[in-house]
Amino acid sequence: MRSKFDEQLRQLNNEMIVMSNMIEQAIQGAIDALFTQNVEKAKKIMGDDEQVDREQKRIENICFQLLIQRQPVARDLRTITAAMKMVTDMERIGDQAADISELTIMMADSPYKMKEDNIKKMATETIVMLLDAVEAYVEQDADKANKVIAHDDIVDELFLKVKSDLIEVMQTNKDYAEHAADLLMVNKYLERIGDHATNIAEWVIFAVEDHIEK
Repeated sequence: MRSKFDEQLRQLNNEMIVMSNMIEQAIQGAIDALFTQNVEKAKKIMGDDEQVDREQKRIENICFQLLIQRQPVARDLRTITAAMKMVTDMERIGDQAADISELTIMMADSPYKMKEDNIKKMATETIVMLLDAVEAYVEQDADKANKVIAHDDIVDELFLKVKSDLIEVMQTNKDYAEHAADLLMVNKYLERIGDHATNIAEWVIFAVEDHIEK
């Protein structure tokens, strides 16, 4: 019986990795579409968000099966509970990639007047956080999860730099003020993605060490 339970836990880990990879592609695709002003790609990312939602339900179903088929010991129960909490944050990250894509469609007809490097770097750092947090869950590695939490400082610093760049655009070129305001929303979505990745890492620590890192 325990061997079946362990096999289902391995399946849970695999599906968590699948979902994180889907979201990684959504974030990267959303940023690529944003800066190439690729409306078709943005629409595809918005449509693909339904696949992320289905994967969330698949993972939740595995968790429910684990809970009802066998009375989990405390460590197993924390692992399952953490997964259910984590996929909620992961699904919200997918939503924010779709939100960025929606803004991309709105801004498609206007040229950009901003530095791209920091916002691209910010997206890259959030992806690193997400993937490392899920890897920490699979490996049950609290140290790696703590590093993810610390990594959020990098995202916050980039958030402030991008915000400053965009405010400068708004102050110096009124014609692009509305456009810059939309990009401020993109910046905010990326910051939230970093926050969600931090939440995921905190649930890993709960699973491994039985406390929430704050």
